[in-house]
Amino acid sequence: MSGEFAGLTAIVTGGSSGIGRASAEELRARGARVAVLDLDPSGLADDIAGFAADVSDRASVASAVAAVADTFGGIDVVVNNAGIGATGTVADNTDDEWRRVLDVNVVGMARVVSEALPWLRRSEHASVVNVSSIAALNGLPGRALYSASKGAVLSLTLAMATDHVREGVRVNCVCPGTADTPWVGRLLAQADDPAAERAALRARQPIGRLVTPQEVANAIVYLASPRAGSTTGTVLDVDGGVTRLRVRP
Repeated sequence: MSGEFAGLTAIVTGGSSGIGRASAEELRARGARVAVLDLDPSGLADDIAGFAADVSDRASVASAVAAVADTFGGIDVVVNNAGIGATGTVADNTDDEWRRVLDVNVVGMARVVSEALPWLRRSEHASVVNVSSIAALNGLPGRALYSASKGAVLSLTLAMATDHVREGVRVNCVCPGTADTPWVGRLLAQADDPAAERAALRARQPIGRLVTPQEVANAIVYLASPRAGSTTGTVLDVDGGVTRLRVRP
């Protein structure tokens, strides 16, 4: 295929649905060979390869990343999208929940990049894009554990960008606002009044609606692209204005 990613191989974790799926499809549309790493990589388009992987398990990640490199001859782009949610204040989540969410959302990203680094270092267009959240930049109610994990993703992004810039590996992250994804749908379903909760989330974003997965994917693909070759250590908000705009009700 032609496009700015022609000849490049991209990994997308958590790419079976939502933002990850939209990112995988956009990368493929722009010419990349795309490999989705997911607990259940079924249901993908025929031209996107699926590899079963659990980002909380080092052996699983190592096996999947090696299989991608063996299949496509290398790795040029990593989109770290896999993650899980949590609700509650610091008084609500158990120690096991803290360990689980941080292990998946933060250490999982480190595992994937660590295993992909030998191939990224060989690429002329190496790029990593991590998916953080507005929760890293704004105090959201009832999201203590999730916010802590996404704040760590933002800091990890800057640290990795610094560590690997001289190796030619760019590292950036996006901070989406509340996006209309199946994951958010599941969270809303747990609310006492899902319709009212959805309306409140729409109202919280100055644009008056939820962010679409495709809008976040477009930002991810921009940061991953060779056309953004001078962009590293950047945090890109795709949040409908939540972080910086203060509009009147």
